[in-house]
Amino acid sequence: MVGAAIVLFPLLIVLRASFAPSGSLLSLDLNGPWSLENYQQAWQQGNFWRAFANSTFVALAVTAFQAVTSALAGYALARLRFWGRRGLLTLVVATLAIPFQLLVLPIFLVLKWGHLLNTYGALILPTAVNGFGIFLMRQYFVTVPVELEEAAALDGANRLQILWNVMLPLSRPALVALGLFAFIGEWNDLFKPLVFTTRPELRTVQLALAEFQEQFTNNWPLLMAAVAIATVPVLILFLLGQRQFVRGIATTGVKQ
Repeated sequence: MVGAAIVLFPLLIVLRASFAPSGSLLSLDLNGPWSLENYQQAWQQGNFWRAFANSTFVALAVTAFQAVTSALAGYALARLRFWGRRGLLTLVVATLAIPFQLLVLPIFLVLKWGHLLNTYGALILPTAVNGFGIFLMRQYFVTVPVELEEAAALDGANRLQILWNVMLPLSRPALVALGLFAFIGEWNDLFKPLVFTTRPELRTVQLALAEFQEQFTNNWPLLMAAVAIATVPVLILFLLGQRQFVRGIATTGVKQ
């Protein structure tokens, strides 16, 4: 309870301040005036509509790419028998220890070579494949009984059919967990839009929020309203998928 209170207290400050009169100081006075004016003003002045559309498109595209690549690679590492499989899995997990910031220069050069800078490709392709997603799906596939695949193989199903018709339906909790991780990670990402794009029409929510903060540093209620606007979609998404998310994390890596 103490830990939960520590985590929720800053969010309570943001929420209360976002409904306070514009220009007032931060306060937790629940008896003070409440107003939606800050949200309307922040939405209009921050031009969040285009930023929301960009962030949604990029986050959904990255989530879809990671779901496909993680499922294919995770299944191969979990079920296929080939030379160097353990070493390849070790390398995939080792990529999690490399900060993305260290890879910016080579990624930037590759994107420049491919004429992808200042495009949606620059925001999507660098994170289309994720080592954590591959490891997560591999660990979940290991928990699925091999007998189910053998039964499907006896019915004439090939590897891709087994993956699509047997493994993926059983792995829905892991897919939901991966999707939430990928979507939230992309929605909150400021680094890629800041480095790989300069066009205003490609601004994402976090970049728009950073620019908004520079313009209204002293107007805390207006700034908190903008923060709340950027946070609401992620909270709604998590609330919708929290059961599958918890189940996917709780059962991943448990070998039956």
